[in-house]
Amino acid sequence: MSKTKKVDLKNLEPEEQLKYEIAEELGLLDKVVSEGWKSLSAKETGRIGGLMTKKKKEMQAKLKKEDEERELLIEELL
Repeated sequence: MSKTKKVDLKNLEPEEQLKYEIAEELGLLDKVVSEGWKSLSAKETGRIGGLMTKKKKEMQAKLKKEDEERELLIEELL
C-alpha cells in the first residue's frame, strides 16, 4: 500500500507553491500529484530546482529595483 498524501494545491507555502507551478510549466505536475516527487528523475528535479533559483533571483532583483525607485521618489519629494 502506498503512503501518498493528498496535497492541497491552494494552501501551500510560497516556496512549495513555486515548486508546483514550475512542475506544471514543465508538464510534470500530473506525475508529481499521482506518483510523488520521488518519481521524478534527477534531471527533472534539477530542472525544477534551477528554475526555482532563477525565479527567486528575478523576484529579489525586482523587489530591490522597486525599493530603489521608492527611495528616489521619497528623496525627490523631500
